[in-house]
Parts: sequence; structure tokens; C-alpha cells
Amino acid sequence: MDCGLKEELKWSQPCYTFENSNVLLVTAFKDYAALAFFKGALLRDTHKMLVSPGEHSQSTRQLRFTSVAQIIDRERLWRSYIFQAIEVEKTGLKVAFKKHPEPIPEELENMFEELPALKTAFYALTPGRQRGYILYFSKPVQSNTRQSRIEKYIKKILSGKGFYD
Repeated sequence: MDCGLKEELKWSQPCYTFENSNVLLVTAFKDYAALAFFKGALLRDTHKMLVSPGEHSQSTRQLRFTSVAQIIDRERLWRSYIFQAIEVEKTGLKVAFKKHPEPIPEELENMFEELPALKTAFYALTPGRQRGYILYFSKPVQSNTRQSRIEKYIKKILSGKGFYD
């Protein structure tokens, strides 16, 4: 709190903001607790402590702790990351997201040709929702499995809902 951030509760977790911009979350997992920086990809990680929370994460980075002793011992370190994150917000830096980091599966492209309304509805979704579908549809090795996944979610896409909605 003494870093100049405002504490709020978002997504059922403590979220710390600077001038109404999310800077970090405090998160708890089974094996560790973490400070999750929303624009962590922009931070200088000279100590090589920041971890991507998942293979598809473009922006968020975490500082992970497995014990209270680690939190206490590394206080100077995590404070430096927090102050860096605040500077990122002050300067207005933005993460350059890849528009389509994963290619659209051929089966989905074919479905767009068959159902133009599906293409319109898909591209009306937020980039994150589009990406969620692309990741899910692309995962299977077999084309028929990709096709059946797409068919299963057509109705949801046409109603403007994301994969996790």
C-alpha cells in the first residue's frame, strides 16, 4: 500500500491500481502466491524473476513466492518491480499485442465461407474472445475433431458470446 497504489477487489482478488489503471493482482495458487503484473512484459527483468502465467500470455508476468520467507527476503526486489510497473503506467506505455498470434484453422476459414454470418459474428467478438476460440479449435491434431469443435460453438459465436462466457 505504501507504493502509491490504490487497493480494490477485482475478480475476487486484491487488485492494485494507479490512476484507475490496473497495475497488479495478488493471486494465490495451490503451490505458490504471486504478484501478477498486467503489463509485466514491459518490465526490465534484470533478475530473471518474472514468469509468464501461460504459454499464450502476451502481457502478464508474475513474481512467484513459495514461502513467507521468500516474500520477506525479496522485498527490495518486488518493490522495484512494483515501482517499474507504476512508471509504465505513468508514461502510458502499451503492450503491442499480436493481432492474430495463432493462425485461424482452415476448418474455421471454410466455415466462414459457408456461413458469412459466422464470420461477421466472430470478428465482432473482442480479440481475446476470438483468440480463445482459435486456441481451442486449433488444439486437436485431426481435422474432423477441429471441425466438430467449431460446429459445437457456432450458436455461441452467433450470439456474441466468448468461449468462457
